[in-house]
Amino acid sequence: MAIAPNPAPDSRPSEDPLQANIPPIRQGCLAAAYYGQRRSGDFYDCLRVNHDRVLFGLFDVAGRLPETRPIMLALQGSFRARGSTLLSASGTNEIDALLELWVELNYALMKAAGGVRSCPAFLCCYNDEVKILSYVNAGHNPGLFWDGEGVRELGATALPLGLFSHTVPDASMIGLGVGNSVLAVSKGVVEAKHRGEEFGLERVKGYLEKTGFETAHETCVGLVARVQQFMGTAPTHNDVTAMALVRSQ
Repeated sequence: MAIAPNPAPDSRPSEDPLQANIPPIRQGCLAAAYYGQRRSGDFYDCLRVNHDRVLFGLFDVAGRLPETRPIMLALQGSFRARGSTLLSASGTNEIDALLELWVELNYALMKAAGGVRSCPAFLCCYNDEVKILSYVNAGHNPGLFWDGEGVRELGATALPLGLFSHTVPDASMIGLGVGNSVLAVSKGVVEAKHRGEEFGLERVKGYLEKTGFETAHETCVGLVARVQQFMGTAPTHNDVTAMALVRSQ
């Protein structure tokens, strides 16, 4: 996502989250793409937390950009700090750590917002040693998993962040074979419209099933281009963001 350059650790900007530096992945790739100028609370982030694990997430804080900025900053700070702490030890159970991270993020969001503020999110930890993706879908659009034969939805396992101070999330996991991919998209992709018709999740699924790109970058950029083509104009309704993980070998 084209956001502010990475500053020194002690000079974090007050306006935007830090730039997401996508780490390399063994026998695969992770990428993200967006179209246009950010208008609301969408952002993504990712980091390698140890030799085997990459943590990444797609967030959608409700509201327009000026009011969501401080919340996004708090979420990203908690995501990076607590995610690294919870998932860095090699013996850590990844599912348990993701559930604890959901709890920590929920608290950080409600504190920053001063109360209730909905934030659907798709939180993932990919172990590129054993090729297992653990995830919490917190009321987000379904993640889409292409297994070489068809597209499967990775539906909600938890409520969106920021709605309740005490609730119990759930998580799940999938194994990625050679050529498999996972795609997550923002609400702005699904709700993009042309003459009153939405782009919709089914078009995203059809795109993933038919294109079969070998890289995550091509997958994301191609989808964003499809949305623009469908609308016939530059998207201005919402943030249009895609994030993909592809196992190449």
